[in-house]
Amino acid sequence: MVKVILMETVESLGIIGKEVNVADGYARNYLLPRKKAVLATPQNRNLIEQARAKLELQQAKERETAEEMAKRLEGVTCRIESKVSEEDRLYGSVSVREIAEALARQGIEVEKRMILLEEPIKALGAYQIPIRVYKGVKPVITVEVVPA
Repeated sequence: MVKVILMETVESLGIIGKEVNVADGYARNYLLPRKKAVLATPQNRNLIEQARAKLELQQAKERETAEEMAKRLEGVTCRIESKVSEEDRLYGSVSVREIAEALARQGIEVEKRMILLEEPIKALGAYQIPIRVYKGVKPVITVEVVPA
């Protein structure tokens, strides 16, 4: 048995940074050559700790930036004009692309994949749409669909 530190999550062993005991052959032939793990030496433990501290600092900065963006997004209303039929039904639908473009016109840059629209909007009205800015940070914007 050999003690290794996982460099990435391995389904049957554990998550990144965990120290595990594995068979010599498994470590030598699979984990080490594929850089999925390193030997658990004091030097490697220090490197892992430094990397973990750096990662935590980076995540804290990203979260702080995301929360600032969430404050800017919270309560934002964007109007989207669309052609409608006699019964106030839309010709086509309002998709993520139109919402992203409407936000861009207001000076708010949001990637399309961040907009959590469950299904395209097919009727007039106001809709509450969450925006995934960061893990656990989802401000809600209002999308008003009005006749053109």
